[in-house]
Amino acid sequence: MKISYECGPCFLRQAREALDLSTDDESLKMEIMEEIFKFLSNNFTPKTNSNSTGSAMHKLIRDKTGCSDPYREEKIQGNEIALKYLPDVKKILKQDNSLENYVKIAIVGNILDFGAFTLEDDIETVIKTSLKKDLAVKDIDEFENSLKTHDRVLYLVDNTGEIVFDKLLFEKIREFDLKITIAVKSEPVLNDACMAEALDAGLDEFGEIVEIGCGTVGYVDSEISDDFREIFKSHDFIISKGMGNYEGLTEIDLSDKDVYFLLCAKCNTISRDIGVNLHDMLLFKK
Repeated sequence: MKISYECGPCFLRQAREALDLSTDDESLKMEIMEEIFKFLSNNFTPKTNSNSTGSAMHKLIRDKTGCSDPYREEKIQGNEIALKYLPDVKKILKQDNSLENYVKIAIVGNILDFGAFTLEDDIETVIKTSLKKDLAVKDIDEFENSLKTHDRVLYLVDNTGEIVFDKLLFEKIREFDLKITIAVKSEPVLNDACMAEALDAGLDEFGEIVEIGCGTVGYVDSEISDDFREIFKSHDFIISKGMGNYEGLTEIDLSDKDVYFLLCAKCNTISRDIGVNLHDMLLFKK
């Protein structure tokens, strides 16, 4: 997906937030922000890929500050919020254990995204409200057919926190007797899940966890490792969580695969690109 004009202030908001989490050195923050302005002035064009640009910006901040995981505390907070609401979502699933409801709750987990929301947002209230919403787009019949016809699936997870809710969908997927391969980031970026967070959440109970070979905002085809590229190529059925993976996967040819996007449209650029309303929850086939 390509950037829009609205991505500019979003990049700067993320940069400020990441800098504040990375260092207290005001002079260093100023120096790095100057570099970010220069980077964006050279790369912010209508043909620029959105999540690749964000990935490069966050790498610049990590390299210059020496802070390898600025969102470490926020990742812990995300898990705590998800675990707090886990009993509530399990009650919902007990009342209605349909595939659609499992998908819906996995998408609700996608709200735990500090790249889209500010740290001051009342995320808990957003989650509680979203649990009552229906999916705006739900290719549920096609999704169920893919679960029935494939013998394995590659699941691209997104944020720490939402992976707690992904586990519930993994449980449902296993009813279809599929082998699940779970892809995580190799290096920290924003609050995305890496191997350590995935293991802490117990994702290894449901399938093999693999690393994509980089620490990018979502899937960036030019940055993934050769090993993960082979894994990606070998899977005909892919489930993609979150906006970052959507932004990256829409840049490559997926015509030979069944790819389903599960996400909450948390920004106007994504909403317009897909053709939905802001904050809509979606399951759709590419």
